[in-house]
Amino acid sequence: MPAEAVRWMMTGQGEPLVQVKIEELAPGPDEVLVEIAGCGVCHTDLGFYYDGVRTKHQLPLTLGHEISGRVVEVGANALWWTDRAVIVPAVIPCGQCDVCQRGKATICPNQKMPGNDIHGGFATHIVVPAQGLCAVDEERLATAGIDLADLSVIADAVTTPYFAVVQAGVTAGDLVVVNGVGGVGGYAVQIASAFGATVIAIDVNDEKLAAIAGQGAALTLNAREKDSRALKTAIQQFAGERGLRQTEWIVFECSGTRAGQVAAFDLLTRGATLAVVGFTMDKVEVRLSNLMALHARAIGNWGCPPEFYPKALELVLNGRIKVAPFVEKHPLNEINRVFEAAHAGALKRRAVLVPVH
Repeated sequence: MPAEAVRWMMTGQGEPLVQVKIEELAPGPDEVLVEIAGCGVCHTDLGFYYDGVRTKHQLPLTLGHEISGRVVEVGANALWWTDRAVIVPAVIPCGQCDVCQRGKATICPNQKMPGNDIHGGFATHIVVPAQGLCAVDEERLATAGIDLADLSVIADAVTTPYFAVVQAGVTAGDLVVVNGVGGVGGYAVQIASAFGATVIAIDVNDEKLAAIAGQGAALTLNAREKDSRALKTAIQQFAGERGLRQTEWIVFECSGTRAGQVAAFDLLTRGATLAVVGFTMDKVEVRLSNLMALHARAIGNWGCPPEFYPKALELVLNGRIKVAPFVEKHPLNEINRVFEAAHAGALKRRAVLVPVH
């Protein structure tokens, strides 16, 4: 048990997060104890904290599900993980139930999400199941010049859009539209581009659009300047100029806003795919019959099966996905300030909170 192990606990909606010393922390036979290198601040964390989205674990609870670190203690059945650098899956399936055995781990009824089902990563240490951990080759990490803390965002901001791209069947020659390119959406642009698609990025923030323009977006459009009809017309014109299909567009809705979801639905073409990646508590009004009339489809995306994590990590290590330019590290003890800044939209990059060990 580490002498200085602490958690930052959520005690109530909007109440200041409180530092609490962890009195006992030992892995079970199939678990490991991870010394946390970094934990990313996700839109979902802000939803729990500010918007009343209910956690499955009762409060007080430690939030945070984008976690990277080093295994410092192992259970009897997890000896292989001793002293390994790892990424902890944002959603940890049991690996044993019927749906897991049929390759549908994202709907595992026994899944554990740090910061929701169990205590999360805004802490110095965390006990998690060894099931699904993603090992990190530290020699390659050093060669790539990436900090282990930066890899924390792979656990959601990278792997979630990675699996969304896989589910949507993105291949070379596709026209992909990503709506909302902060955080998850920015990585969706990079991943779809790495899969060979021509990618159009939409956002309401010119700085975010400028940042992603050099990282895989062939065209950027500001939704504050164009309504849904004008956005669709601009994309049609671009597709015509590039010799791309006017059908079967693949639209990733990553903004997690009511306006963004409506705009994304309005972009559907014949044979299109709408992949809903961002989350909001808001309800939207759309004409579902458009899916029938256009022979289109809409799919959801809850996390990413752990077996895909190494593939997403490989894209980061070989430089096809850039992580460092889109994250900014802050001391864990500044968590309340960082939450306020993230909620106010004052951060230009995804925050990663780093404990001082």
